[in-house]
Formats: sequence, C-alpha cells, structure tokens
Amino acid sequence: MKVGFISLGCTKNLVDTEMAIGLFKEHQYKIVNNIDEAEIIVINTCGFIESAKQEAIDTMLEMAKYKEKGTCKYLIAMGCLVERYQKELKKLIPEVDLFISIKEYDNLWEKIDHLINSNEQDLQTSRLDYLDRVITTGNVTTYLKIAEGCSNRCTYCAIPYIRGAYISRPFEEIIEEVKSLADKGYKEIIVIAQDTTKYGIDLYGKSRLAELLQEISKIDGIKWIRFLYAYPESITDELIQTVKNNDKICKYFDIPIQHISDPVLKRMNRKTTGENIKNIIKKIKKEIPEAILRTTLIVGFPGETEEDFEKLMEFVEEANFDKLGAFKYSKEEGTPAARLPEQIHYKTKQKRLDAIMTLAQKISKQKLQEKIGNEYEMLVENKTFDGRYYCGRTYMDIPEEDGLIFIPNTKPNLENTWIKVKVTDVKNYDLIGEYLG
Repeated sequence: MKVGFISLGCTKNLVDTEMAIGLFKEHQYKIVNNIDEAEIIVINTCGFIESAKQEAIDTMLEMAKYKEKGTCKYLIAMGCLVERYQKELKKLIPEVDLFISIKEYDNLWEKIDHLINSNEQDLQTSRLDYLDRVITTGNVTTYLKIAEGCSNRCTYCAIPYIRGAYISRPFEEIIEEVKSLADKGYKEIIVIAQDTTKYGIDLYGKSRLAELLQEISKIDGIKWIRFLYAYPESITDELIQTVKNNDKICKYFDIPIQHISDPVLKRMNRKTTGENIKNIIKKIKKEIPEAILRTTLIVGFPGETEEDFEKLMEFVEEANFDKLGAFKYSKEEGTPAARLPEQIHYKTKQKRLDAIMTLAQKISKQKLQEKIGNEYEMLVENKTFDGRYYCGRTYMDIPEEDGLIFIPNTKPNLENTWIKVKVTDVKNYDLIGEYLG
C-alpha cells in the first residue's frame, strides 16, 4: 500500500515523522510524496499554540475529503494535538481511523497493524528507531534530536504536559546515530531539543552539550554542526569557548529569551533575569564577534505593562539581534498563565507585535546591508524554478527560518556542495552573491 505523510509543527516533530516513515518502509509499504496517490495518510500534528492547533484540525478535515473522493482508505493522526485532545478529536473528526498519542508511540506499529490487518491473528510489533528513520530534509542536512520533553515549566507553555519531563538520550546512542548519518553522506547536523543546553543534566548530573558537540565534530564527513534553542541561563563559558574554537560548529546562537523585563520573566517562570540575559549576549559578542544571534519573544503576556514593553523595545534595539521572531501571547488551556489576571486585549497584543517586528525588520535589513562585500562559504542546496540562480545558505542561516543567498547559475552541478561566494547585494531578507570558487 502507498503511504503519504504530513508533518506539522517543529523540527522535533519532523524527526518523529521520519521515524514513522522508517517503520512503514521497514514493513514494505511504499512512501509517496503526492497525497493524491496515498492509500494511507498519516498526519503528525502540532498542539503548541492556538494557530498550530487550528492548522492541525484543518489539515485533518482536508485529508478526510480524500477518504470520500480520493484513494485514501485509512486516515491516521498522531502527535501533540492527539496527546492533548484525543477524546475531543474522535468526536470532531470521526473520519480519522486511528489516533495515536505520544504516550502510545511504543505501541505505534501494533496499533497501525491492527487497523490495516485487523483479521490477522499475529500482529507485528516494531519501535520507532532513530537509526531507521527516513530523512526528509535532502541529502546533506538533517536534524539530530538529543532529548525529549521539557522540565522548565514556563507558565505559558503546554509542552511539559504534552511531551513530559526532559529526558536526554544516552550520549553514546547519539554518537552512534551521527556516525550512521555521516556514513549515509549527511554533512550538516542540526542538534535540537526543547532546550539543548539542558542536555545530559537528567542522566549525568551536568550539561554535556559542549562535550557532545566536540565529539560530533570528530566524526569524519561532518562539516557543519548547529545547535538550536539554547536557553540563556544555561549557556556556559565552556559552551561559548567550544563554539569559538571549533571550526565545524557554526557561530550561530538561537536563544529564546521571550522577554527582558524581570516582572514578566518572573510571571513566565523563566529561570533567568533581564540582567543575566544582557550579560550572556554581551559575552557571546565579545568572544565571538562574527556570531549570529537569533531570538524569539512573546508580547502581550498577562500583566505586561507599557513600561515592560518599552523595556523590551529598548533591549531589542540595544542587542541588535541578527534574527528575531515574535509571537502574541496565546492563552493555552491547562497552563498556569491562562489563569493569570490582567490578560492583555487582542488589539494591544497585535499593536505591540507590529511595533516590535517593524523594529526587528529594520535592524535585520541594516545588518544584511553590512554583509555586502564580505566573502562566505555557502552550502548550495538547489536552483530557482527558472534555473537562473543557485540558492543556499551560509553559516548565518538555518533551514526554513532564515534567509537564503542567491548566486547566478554560471557553473554546472554545484548542488549539495560548499563554495566560496562574495555578497554583492541584498533583496528583501536574502543575500545576492557571486561565485568565487
């Protein structure tokens, strides 16, 4: 039978999807990219914020139509939204044949096998396996999930309720996976977890992220290493020096600070202060001047005053982040923040979001203009639709989230290679360059 997958939400979810694809492939199912051809459709849902929940529901409803008019015989939903609202979803979308929550992943294949081969007495059992996942991000770049869940308990976040407490994968198991990925030709490893800086604390009593990055860098074939979602309170001097002194580790820090005002940070149950955040940003810039700094912010958190917001605006201008994303606070069911007084009006949240993104975009464009004339190493990923340009990324950009660099197509067969380029211009949030060799 032919199986099509739809993966929603974050890259951590994507890794789960890739493992599920591996399971189907192991059991001789044909994986198809075109949903129109699929006899089985699997949707890995996100349930993080309201917009993500709605997207997941809309996707399930849309895919349900394929059971009526298309080739689809079975519709399966898994992931975060299912973990939170399985009972409600069964009533809302009866067209879905099977809902699989995260807590049921150990029995995932048994449930699928029972659905599809219900007359068979001997049901097959298989586990999701990192080593058997089918990479969906091309032939060079892949994500490496080093931990599951989160124990930070930020008051606005439902992840601990959905995914459970933070559980690090064993160090040796991760290294084994990277060796396997390198053997398959993958050269860019993007290390992910809900909070990568907490890696190892639950298993080893201390963070081992810096050590892990060092060990990954020793593996033959690996050229670029990135780590995402580094919480500021856990960014150590050791980690900064590791990034500074290891040529394989991209000088890129994704630091989700959420806010800078101490009263807001306290209500969020963040484990840091505005002063500590400022100090860590200064330290990184001092030690690694070429480092790219990315952050995410929440505006309109309950009780956020005009003074709190002005502090945030001032800090954004002061910190001069290369990349910045911001979100309006989303009231998530079951979280402590949902019960806080002084909920902010929607229009106020939107106004603050518009203001901070306008500032962030201004800073981003200025910083891109400063790159003109600079030379960089570029990973060529593909061509534009018309074939006139190659496009790809430098160390300054992560897939999907950041901009691209474009160069004229003057040389054949550059895809999936690293080349030298010189930046000649800026267009919107992308760079234009020329091939140097």
